[in-house]
Amino acid sequence: MVAVWMTHLLRYLLVAGIFFAIFYGWKRAAFAYKKIQPRFPKSADYRREILYSISTTLVFAGVTWLMFITGSKHYNLLYSKWADYGTAYGLLSFVGLIFLHDTYFYWTHRAMHHPLLFKATHLVHHKSTNPSPWAAYAFHPLEAIVEAAIVPLATFVLPLHPFTILAFLFFMIVYNVYGHLGWELFPASWNRHWIAKWLNTSVNHNQHHQYFKGNYGLYFRFWDEWMGTTRPDYDAAFARVTEKKVVAADRELVTSD
Repeated sequence: MVAVWMTHLLRYLLVAGIFFAIFYGWKRAAFAYKKIQPRFPKSADYRREILYSISTTLVFAGVTWLMFITGSKHYNLLYSKWADYGTAYGLLSFVGLIFLHDTYFYWTHRAMHHPLLFKATHLVHHKSTNPSPWAAYAFHPLEAIVEAAIVPLATFVLPLHPFTILAFLFFMIVYNVYGHLGWELFPASWNRHWIAKWLNTSVNHNQHHQYFKGNYGLYFRFWDEWMGTTRPDYDAAFARVTEKKVVAADRELVTSD
């Protein structure tokens, strides 16, 4: 149990810590023009996000531990020998797990915004109206259980190898940290590209934290578009932030000549 918890905790601290060190420390001044909201969170915000995230890693560890020690292992589709399904399926199941999680997240996320559930589950996460990388796992324990449930539930839908699950968990924390980063890393043309426009962006999720409504997706924008929950000002907000990058880059080129 302790080893499982340390794996979840260290993954969170490593990924969130690297992004925080770069954007909130080392390159804070150099990348200032890329900031989505000009202001920065307060120290109390960072402390709250870290403490709740640590509690979330404990919940994740508990769910992981239960998944492997309870009788569910006799009924789910976990497999231990990679050769049983091969590398092609391993890669396909990784992608399938991402799409499955995105669907699961969208609908559970929207459910937790219902007035009957919001205060008891999701309000803690929304205290970060201007999130930092540390907010990636800043959930109330009840929400953390909902978030953690995707992996054990997925094992009843997809045959999954533990390596596939580990790769998915690493992908999840990286993309989650990017979504809460506070800076937009994608280029200005991203949301106009026929494929790239379907990927979620840091601007998209930052708007959700700032305004509490709309932009409920995690990795993709499919469900928001299909269900009409994309904020109407999203494209303008993305253009405003990313065009600042272009202007700043042009200014640097002129200065360096």
